[in-house]
Formats: sequence, structure tokens, C-alpha cells
Amino acid sequence: MRIASSAYTDSMLNQFNSLASKQYTLQNQASTGLSVQAPSDNPVAMQNTLNYLADNSTQQQYSANIATLQSRATSIDGVLQSLQTVSSRAGEIATAAVSSTNSQSDLNNYADEVNQLINQVVSAANTKDPSTGQYLFGGTASNQPPFTTTTDASGHVSAVTYNGNSSVNQAQIGTNLTTTVDIPGVNSGTSGAHGLITDNQSGADFINHLIALRNDLQSGTTAAISGTDSGNLQKDENNLAYQVANNGVQQNQLTAAATLATSSTQSLNTMISNASSADLVTTMMQLSQTQTAYQAALESGSKIMQLSLLNYIH
Repeated sequence: MRIASSAYTDSMLNQFNSLASKQYTLQNQASTGLSVQAPSDNPVAMQNTLNYLADNSTQQQYSANIATLQSRATSIDGVLQSLQTVSSRAGEIATAAVSSTNSQSDLNNYADEVNQLINQVVSAANTKDPSTGQYLFGGTASNQPPFTTTTDASGHVSAVTYNGNSSVNQAQIGTNLTTTVDIPGVNSGTSGAHGLITDNQSGADFINHLIALRNDLQSGTTAAISGTDSGNLQKDENNLAYQVANNGVQQNQLTAAATLATSSTQSLNTMISNASSADLVTTMMQLSQTQTAYQAALESGSKIMQLSLLNYIH
């Protein structure tokens, strides 16, 4: 045949297109530094990159959860410290009140101070998380004040009602690892998280014990103060000491989890970069080879077409 066949022409065009496409891809890799810009570029690398990105997103969520819990734990620790101060003072009053040198006027002054302590405890127990606006000690019922009070004719707290529950929210901070820093205000059961104010497991009932102390001070019943109130206040103090220690353990766990999450994120970022980044030296070498092959194909095709055309003219 005197001219190039249709089959040859199609083959030549396919070669041109293939080389041009490869050249375009390599140019993009060289300019962007990425070896994967579409699944067809490198299916294995693309799948690895997507997997790493998914894992990275999960690690970032763990980090966010940890940061939220750390902030909440810090807020809770501040409340616990203030309650320990109240508990310590209530114990001092109970000890001082049984002295035989006290007059009823002295006991009434102590009672007035205990009224202030009761108000401080109620206020602390109704503390909100500054980062979320939710109440810290209502269990999972965190949208309303956990404690409401009933007052007597003098405006003093005579009873307290708990509006929350004994459940706590769990958050995932790692693979198959969940935790909580929450403390319910009350736990009347025999298991679960210890209650902050009232806890059946430890015998704590802080507000009601303070109310009893105040009432005994007002009535001058020093025998009840030494025989009952002091022992009950000790239970409250022990419960608060447990809560402080537990909060410290939780904060240490969160610190370790945060370190691990950060390390995992850095490792995943490196793997993402390795999976998707182009080796510039190799890419430039392949680009140069492809450009040379493309140019040679153009020149070869041009000569063949010229010869075919001359054969046709002759």
C-alpha cells in the first residue's frame, strides 16, 4: 500500500495521546509535588492515602475529645478544691463548737457561718462548664441546675433537691478506649461513679450534714455535734479526698492520651505525605524521558507521513 494504513495511523495517534497524557501527569507532579491527584494516577497510593486520611480524622477527633475533657477536668478540680476548703472549715467549727466555754451566742455565730458554707456548697454544686455552658454535676441531665433548695422563714436552706441523675457521659480518647471526668451530684446506688454531694457508697451527704450541724448549733445540742455531726462530716471529707485523687488520675490519663494522639497524628501525616508526594528526582527523570520519547514519536510520525504522501503523489 502506498500510504500509511488506517491501523498504523490509529496506533500512532494512540501512542501520541499516551505519551502526551503521561507527560501532562508528570508535569503536574513536578509542579505540585504530589504523585496522586486522581485515583487513576496510582490506585494503590490513592487507597493508602485515603485510609491514612480517615485514620488521621479519627485521631483528630480523639484529640478534640481529650481537649474537651481536660478543660472539664480542670473546671471540676477547681470546684473540688473549693469544696474541700468548706469541708475543712465545717470540721473546724464542729470541733470548736463542743468546747464548754462556748455560749449559745457563740454557737449561733457558728450556725450563721455554716449557713454561708451551705450556700457556698450549693453554688459550687451548680457550677457550669465554662466551655459548654452545661452544668457539671447533674450527670447526663446537664441542662438544668442539679440542685434546688428549700428555705425557711429566715431564708436559710432547710432542704435540697437533686434534679440530675447518677449517669455520666463517656468520650472516646483512643482506639477502644473511653473515659469520663464527670461526677454526678448524687449517687444513691451501690455502684457507679461516686456522687459529689451525696454518695451512698461512702456515706457522704454533704449539704444535709451541714444542715444538721447548723440545726444542732442553733439548738445548742453539742452532744449531737460531737457524737454524730463530726463523724458525718468526716465521711464528706473522705469522699471529697477520693474525688480529688480520682480527678488527678483522670487528668494524668488524659495527658498520656493526648501525647499518644499527637504522636499518632504526626506519624499519619508523614505516611500521608510519603504516600501522596512525588519523588522529584525520579519524576523529573521520567518527565525528561517521556518528553524525549514524545518528541521522537512526533518526528518519526512526521517522516513516515511525508514518505507516505510522496508515494501517493508519485
